[in-house]
Amino acid sequence: MKWLDPVQFVEALRYTQNEVMAFVGAGGKTTALFKAARELTTNQEREKSHKTVMVTTTTHLGVWQAELADQVICINSKFDISKLEKDLPIGVTLLVGGETNNRLYRLSAKLLEYVRSIAEIHNIPLLIEADGSASRPIKAPAKHEPAIPEFSKKVVVVAGLRGLGKPLSSEWVHRPDIYAELSGLNVGDAITVEAMINVLRNKAGGLKNLPPMARKVLLLNQADTVDLQTDGRAISDQLKFDYHSTIIASLIKAESVNTRGIYKIQDHHGEINAVIEQIAGIILAAGGSSRFGEPKQLLLWKGQPIIRHVVIAAMKAELDPIVVVVGSSDQDVEKVISDLPVRIVKNPDWMTGLSSSIRSSVTTLPKEVGGVIFLQADQPQISQVHIKSLVETHQESLSPIVAPEINGQQGNPVMFDSRTFPDLLSLKGDTGGRVLFSHYQVRRVIWNDPNLLMDIDTPEDYKKFLEIFHNGLEKE
Repeated sequence: MKWLDPVQFVEALRYTQNEVMAFVGAGGKTTALFKAARELTTNQEREKSHKTVMVTTTTHLGVWQAELADQVICINSKFDISKLEKDLPIGVTLLVGGETNNRLYRLSAKLLEYVRSIAEIHNIPLLIEADGSASRPIKAPAKHEPAIPEFSKKVVVVAGLRGLGKPLSSEWVHRPDIYAELSGLNVGDAITVEAMINVLRNKAGGLKNLPPMARKVLLLNQADTVDLQTDGRAISDQLKFDYHSTIIASLIKAESVNTRGIYKIQDHHGEINAVIEQIAGIILAAGGSSRFGEPKQLLLWKGQPIIRHVVIAAMKAELDPIVVVVGSSDQDVEKVISDLPVRIVKNPDWMTGLSSSIRSSVTTLPKEVGGVIFLQADQPQISQVHIKSLVETHQESLSPIVAPEINGQQGNPVMFDSRTFPDLLSLKGDTGGRVLFSHYQVRRVIWNDPNLLMDIDTPEDYKKFLEIFHNGLEKE
């Protein structure tokens, strides 16, 4: 599925604050690196457009790949470093140690460290190609690979989906013998989804030499068909605990490849099909139920407190972590969900309004989270199918806010991208995330059941709810 709005590759990468980013693997690694670099020169979130972006390698590049940069600068001494810093060039700047036999070779480790310092001092993005692949869609690293600098804050592991179904041979795989050993296949066998998963999760394969604190991004490139996109999702699902996020993409198109097999980044072809990240669920259950007269969270439906139904729906939708914010009746609410894998956040200020529950819960989320869905404790009829529809829409659009629309009305729950977290944390009083709708693009998901608008505020609402859902008919 295509993006409904143009989304830059660097947004899919969650690139932040001029961090050092390394690229490894095969299947369009160099293309991906220079595409990100090109976008960073004109990214509107940067201080000004057309800024310097530095690109280098810890191995080597082909001389022909220099055409992807705006300029190439040789760095062989500290004098060259000083000259570079004194007169920073504009645009994508490729830094190399020199040229030999049509190859551009790396800087020394000491000079690379100087470059890193310049990048940090001047807030310049630094992108590094950290291994080679001989232009194959798939590879396995040799003993000396990949050469990822320890200061890399993000590592993008690239694999080409065009290799699926192809024979495990040197035509399609760089270092087929090593790939066979890691994948469980024999040389000559057809490359399967399972084999690709085995290699990508292996610490001698896709996860080799990754700095412990680096964010791990899996880029499944060359997703040129619906079938390959489906395979990409299957791979992502199996690797969700191995990588912080997965991008399924087709960054190049056949007509965009020149005679040397290099994509002309300036053409801006290619598309992102999905960005699959960890999505949290926050269940707002701190209210005092003043209109109802007793804790709504503990009302029974299908023999269980409704708060349990909400938590279980979030679990089935694979939200992680699931945070339950409690305030009034906190001990009673905790007791009925104590056996479920949730994080309890106590909000002693719950009487000051909804914003206090939002702030106290968002601050507990891990930095890897790509978004959050806020669920109401009095809407147990919302099933995992509904929740997943929000998640999938976000994966395909990366919209700041994804919300259901039911018969033309705004529904719940609502999903907020991590870009909105600073604004969520600045909310005050009895206001919720809906005040942000006027500040961000809102992607609407159409739900056709008007009963999904129901919540339980009064005993009459509860009676009506039980009448409508007397059989516990959820949209499974």
